[in-house]
Amino acid sequence: MIKTVILKFRLFPKSRREPYLLFQKLLGFYPYRIEYYQLAMLHRSASVPTDDGIMLSNERLEFLGDAVLNSVVTDILYRRFENQREGFLTNTRSKIVKRESLNRLALEIGLDKLMLAGKNVKTTGNTNMLGNALEALLGAIYLDYGYKKCKYFVENRLLKNFIDIDQVALNEVNFKSKLIEWCQKYHYTIEFELLGEELSSANNHLFHTQITINSQIVCNAKGRSKKESHQHAALKALEIIEKNPQLTF
Repeated sequence: MIKTVILKFRLFPKSRREPYLLFQKLLGFYPYRIEYYQLAMLHRSASVPTDDGIMLSNERLEFLGDAVLNSVVTDILYRRFENQREGFLTNTRSKIVKRESLNRLALEIGLDKLMLAGKNVKTTGNTNMLGNALEALLGAIYLDYGYKKCKYFVENRLLKNFIDIDQVALNEVNFKSKLIEWCQKYHYTIEFELLGEELSSANNHLFHTQITINSQIVCNAKGRSKKESHQHAALKALEIIEKNPQLTF
């Protein structure tokens, strides 16, 4: 199907190629049914009547895309965090797909430049228009290519570039508290020692923390703040403990 799309594309005059090029740059792949993507960018304030008198806008695609996005993010989190409970997965997903995040993501990938809205409606600002359009875009991808392409777009064009899933998850669970509770259960003493501070290649500060339990060095990790380095180190220690259930100190 891709070869057919490209062949047809080459035969188009320049004026007809432009929409395909715009969405190809946005998506990372060639759109097949360009009308789906154009409809995804059509706000209800600029809706178009059909011959049957139905006003076309992106609202139906938004409804579909909302379900697709939740399914894709659920799939990604389920596979990435194999040992986490349902509550953790649900809360992490809600942070990724919340309206503020979708509005920001839509602006990051430039949907404001593709939106079609009424003259008195702004495509930027404190509205949910862009986030809704992002969901509609997912609906368009789903109708055009199916679930796998939707997952590709979310993973490679959204999460990879604009959302650090591990950081979102790190903020969801207080690994330091969990580790301290584990140590208290077995009457172990635990210490978080700041080994130093350095500048990364991007000129950001990195803090280096080492964890000792009953005076034994367990692991160390870095973070962009003392708190983050503690969390990273605690997560690493918990993973070591989980892989070695007979471990004693």
